[in-house]
Amino acid sequence: MKKPAIIWLNVTIFVVTFLVAAIGVPYRAYTHGFDAMEMSFALICFIYCGMSITAGYHRLWSHKTYQAHWSLRLLFALGGAFALQNSILHWSSDHRVHHKHVDNNDKDPYSAKMGFWYSHIGWMCREYQAHRYSDYNNARDLQKDAIVMWQHKHYILLSLVMNFGVPIAFGLWHGNLINSLLLVGFLRLVLSHHTTFFINSLAHIWGKQTYTDKNTARDNGFLAFLTFGEGYHNFHHIFENDYRNGIRWWQFDPTKWLIKSCQWLGLTSKLRTSPEDKIEKMRLAMMLKRSQKKLINHPDAEKLRLKLQQEYDALIVKINAFYQVRKALLQAKKEQVINDVENSELLAQYNEVKQKLVEQRRCWQLITANLV
Repeated sequence: MKKPAIIWLNVTIFVVTFLVAAIGVPYRAYTHGFDAMEMSFALICFIYCGMSITAGYHRLWSHKTYQAHWSLRLLFALGGAFALQNSILHWSSDHRVHHKHVDNNDKDPYSAKMGFWYSHIGWMCREYQAHRYSDYNNARDLQKDAIVMWQHKHYILLSLVMNFGVPIAFGLWHGNLINSLLLVGFLRLVLSHHTTFFINSLAHIWGKQTYTDKNTARDNGFLAFLTFGEGYHNFHHIFENDYRNGIRWWQFDPTKWLIKSCQWLGLTSKLRTSPEDKIEKMRLAMMLKRSQKKLINHPDAEKLRLKLQQEYDALIVKINAFYQVRKALLQAKKEQVINDVENSELLAQYNEVKQKLVEQRRCWQLITANLV
């Protein structure tokens, strides 16, 4: 089967920028050096580009996990052009197709089952998805956003202004144009590209399937560090409408922190989260599945499998009871239907089911930990 035509513009950009970053930057560092201000500004630009993709292109526009003030949307639109990853409309349309048809080699634009190279960068080097360059029917909501359409219409101009204008302006101001072009221009762009591309490639290969094994997405804390929180990809693929990727307080997700912080400033609103009980039940279902696999060659497999299932079923019952009572308690506090909530029967019931849940979790953890 004949391969699609090569997209020479993309290939040229990827090859030239990578070679300059890989060869030119180290050579310049050795012969002339870079000062702290140059490196700091390059890092700031890298963060700006990365967060514009994660908080803007991805969680705001692709998944509509929250709403943002026009000023923040404008900043993300300019940062997205700076990151040189196509327009908001095109990027979001592709990404929605990816989620709808994940791992389907015929429909997923960057299917991980096509291999690391293809999902990382190869899918952008040939005309694999030519029909999608003008079909944005799955992003009609975005076409009502004036900033999205302004950026889409003027994307090439904005990309040129941001990718040449910012490094040149900083270089002229700081007094070293070549250093600025190398660090803020080439190195920053290569890092922006490949850290984002890792989500399509490595995050579907390397890591843990915490919540589902129905797709190749993985959770990986190291990748989260490189990608502003996007590395918790298994969670994201099952709870794509959640504004968070790292849901635990200790998980590195600066995109989540940015979105939440902007809410305090009145710049974001209607932050969407997934129900806690649903998240926990999905995680436990995967734990059950992994635990059952461990028992395949165990001499008491049937007995242990039955015990495991019983403990799991009991845990699910107690989770349902706990979240049902907690919901009623929160509703009572909100509507003030109970005058003394702190001494009410409802609070006593809540504490009781909470304690039972804690005990059942201990039993579950004990039996899963002792499986060989």
